[in-house]
Amino acid sequence: MEKLLIKGGNRLKGKISCSGAKNAALPILAASILCDEKLVLKNLPYLQDITTMFELLGSMGAEILLDENMNFTINTSNLNEIEARYELVKTMRASFYVLGPFMGRYKYAEVSLPGGCAWGPRPVDFHLKALEKLGAKITLKGGYILAEAKRLIGCKIVLDFPSVGATGNILMAASTARGQTIISNAAREPEISQLCRYLNKMGANIS
Repeated sequence: MEKLLIKGGNRLKGKISCSGAKNAALPILAASILCDEKLVLKNLPYLQDITTMFELLGSMGAEILLDENMNFTINTSNLNEIEARYELVKTMRASFYVLGPFMGRYKYAEVSLPGGCAWGPRPVDFHLKALEKLGAKITLKGGYILAEAKRLIGCKIVLDFPSVGATGNILMAASTARGQTIISNAAREPEISQLCRYLNKMGANIS
């Protein structure tokens, strides 16, 4: 078994560079779907999950550019596919974050369940029930969630559990809903606070 042997007693010194948090970056990347202008994101962590999210956005038609300073420019103004396919969603559960922004912008979404057809007990009930309260019609077909709505209407949503994923998806969908949405028992993790700040920069009004 591998192990680390650390001998203490010495003063630590030096400098390190810290990248942004993956758990904050993933919903922010998904939220780029809500915007029809170019976005610039800096200090993203260089991890496989980030690459997978870029691959997912790219498969929908997003334009993603990287400059010499490691800043990413994302343009989702001309998406040509409103679908998150199973091949990508199965590799990273956070891919499910695209459901909220799809509904917020297009009022339509096709998103694979994280487990595909063999999904067993639904781990995304909170997401789906919240979208239904906002006015979406949800159907399940062949391991995919099909969601659509003429418009989303703000409402009060009470979560049975403060789910980070459900809170994030609700925030992104409700940002463009007509009227006010109140989320009770919402998640309060740092990545949710960061997502709220990001959405507010894009024009949302979240407090």
